[in-house]
Amino acid sequence: MTAISGEMLAMIAGEVPAIEVGPGCRRRDLPSAAGVRAWIVEMAPGSEWPHVDQHPSGEDVYVLDGEMIEGEQRYPAGSYLHFLPGSSHQPRTETGLRLFGFNVVEAPHG
Repeated sequence: MTAISGEMLAMIAGEVPAIEVGPGCRRRDLPSAAGVRAWIVEMAPGSEWPHVDQHPSGEDVYVLDGEMIEGEQRYPAGSYLHFLPGSSHQPRTETGLRLFGFNVVEAPHG
């Protein structure tokens, strides 16, 4: 369900079409301000992001449900992670995971 009221766009995040990124990994791209990407990632129990995720401009994520594993560190629901510009990671989960993420999109150089 999408509702537009004046200056706001509202929706049920679970109804936003999911993009299959890899086995057990889905991303739902959310509308956001110009120059900002926002999304929800859902990962099935036992899954790993299918590639190393590069962050030229950084990335911020908030773990909504489940647990995100980065290396040997475990981040349960309620964890907020701020990845610095130039960082990379490849999250995995044993329990399943749902997170909200956003980052600033770098303008093309030219």
